[in-house]
Amino acid sequence: MDIRELKELVSMMKESGLTEILIVEEGRKVRLRKQIPAVSPNVISMPGGGSASGASSADMGGVRELPPDVIEFKSPMVGTFYRAPSPESEPYSHVGDKITPSSVICIIEAMKVMNEIKAETEGEILEILAENGEAVEYGQPLFLLRRLA
Repeated sequence: MDIRELKELVSMMKESGLTEILIVEEGRKVRLRKQIPAVSPNVISMPGGGSASGASSADMGGVRELPPDVIEFKSPMVGTFYRAPSPESEPYSHVGDKITPSSVICIIEAMKVMNEIKAETEGEILEILAENGEAVEYGQPLFLLRRLA
């Protein structure tokens, strides 16, 4: 694999939103991995101090304020959100689950590649905001998480 091919792969990753690609050919292995920024907390406030249940702030047309220990976990890429590795399998995560930074909490399919998405924080799942099989955008809130520690 030459530099030109590597540049093409990097370009394809940028265009598709892929965060990792692994190529094995003729006994050689090449892995390209994009560093995903840590999930940062978002403060959202809703007029009148009400709370939204199940709908994202974009769906509500308003904003809600989250406690300081609650964050929105956002999609690191464009693709299709799946809660489980297959339709017959148990979902990776449920409301109330305790998670660690290495916990796989969902899959996002992009260009026929299934990308396991890790929590990247220690905490608890408070709410699942995306529906199974739903197309998601980069930066779209997928989960509400309560950070522990």
